[in-house]
Amino acid sequence: MASSLAWTLEGTYRPAAAGVAARGSQLAATAMSSEPDTALAEADERSLVDACLAGRAGAFDLIVERHRRSVYLLCYRFVSNHEDASDLTQDVFLRAYRGLRKFRGHSSLATWLYRIGVNVCLNRLSVKTLQRESIDEREHVDTRSESATDYLLRSERAARVRAAIGRLPRKQRSTLILRMYHEMSHQEIADVLGSSVGAVKANFFHALGNLKKLLGGGEGGQL
Repeated sequence: MASSLAWTLEGTYRPAAAGVAARGSQLAATAMSSEPDTALAEADERSLVDACLAGRAGAFDLIVERHRRSVYLLCYRFVSNHEDASDLTQDVFLRAYRGLRKFRGHSSLATWLYRIGVNVCLNRLSVKTLQRESIDEREHVDTRSESATDYLLRSERAARVRAAIGRLPRKQRSTLILRMYHEMSHQEIADVLGSSVGAVKANFFHALGNLKKLLGGGEGGQL
């Protein structure tokens, strides 16, 4: 399986080639010179996976291109920090590249990548990273229309919510993030977490209740 690992996400995800080589060892070093196969551009995900396993140049780049933003946003919701999210995103795709033969197609490729992403994030998550200011909010809110006091209060409230989410049990935290921030259905979350729909509903219910308690009962709706 050979494909370029020089992935980029303009303005969001731009891992250095040296970092990729350090994690990917000879895997990345031997693949950098591969040229993408434009004939794969319209291929479905099963065809792309098969092409990767067959060593088609650029096949894995196309997988990354299609899913890198959603994987990055998933990681960002866990750590609330651009640098950490970028590093975690890189880890997710490296793990996916190495374990691509394990993808059986029983779920979508996106679901499989989310599953890897949740595990990677939970293994490296710390509450401290959840207390940093959210670049996601800065990008999507027009701060020119609000006063400095309003902006400060909103940022402080958002930081409290993220810190509270970081204190939830692992399954509750994952369920809440996938449900609230990625708008996934209960069935989709169950597929990602390898759980039942009933367990997902229960975890989400308990997550909301615990989050309300952690926030003192006043900010549960400010997710």
